[in-house]
Amino acid sequence: MTGWRLLLTRPADDCAALAAVLAGQGISSSCLPLLDIAPLPVSDKIRQALAQLPGCSAVIVVSKPAARIALDLLDAHGLQSLSMPWFSVGAATAQILRDHGLDVHFPADGDDSEALLQLSRLREAVTGPGAQVLILRGEGGRELLAERLRALGASVEYLELYRRDLPAYPPQELPRRIAAERLNGLVVSSGQGFEHLRQMAGDAWPAMAQLPLFVPSPRVAELAHAAGARTVVDCRGASAAALLTALREHPVPVL
Repeated sequence: MTGWRLLLTRPADDCAALAAVLAGQGISSSCLPLLDIAPLPVSDKIRQALAQLPGCSAVIVVSKPAARIALDLLDAHGLQSLSMPWFSVGAATAQILRDHGLDVHFPADGDDSEALLQLSRLREAVTGPGAQVLILRGEGGRELLAERLRALGASVEYLELYRRDLPAYPPQELPRRIAAERLNGLVVSSGQGFEHLRQMAGDAWPAMAQLPLFVPSPRVAELAHAAGARTVVDCRGASAAALLTALREHPVPVL
């Protein structure tokens, strides 16, 4: 695995943490955050959702930024004692919520919406009469969750807490970085991250699309394939462990 030289594109703090884990495994990486998390203003919709939160049968949190922002809002609105089950897509998000004393469940055998939907505890929570589910997320994404939960008879609402901006970089910074550091693999953590990658690539995308691209889910893999990416590796999760497993299973390209 030590032949990999990866471009990491997560938000800055997560990018640095992932780079440290990879370095511990002898894997070289370069951080170029393509997602800047910007909390949305506290709107009437957010206030209304918070007021209705104690009546929910389940709350699903799809990312670490959503968890952190939600917890700040709970504290600000005096909502520390909530007894309903909470669910997250991954272990890192779950830990943030558990540290706040919440009852949190997440899939041990996957790091995506599909794995979450298989949790028996989630199905129990959403199949009772009048079940109400609130999904906390950024702008857009994870429509599959609502579709499947509504099919089980639950009433589902989204509460969007942040947007993902593209940080400002000099023109051609992405292809310049890849060439200068001889990077041989790209890693994105979401569909929005992939769209920002394409946007920054510009005219260099056809050449960049030849590099192995590591993605967190089948949905993002479909986006990448549709955009012309030649080798797309679905890690089935956004965690460092999922990426490491994928790296072990995929040969290092010869450039």
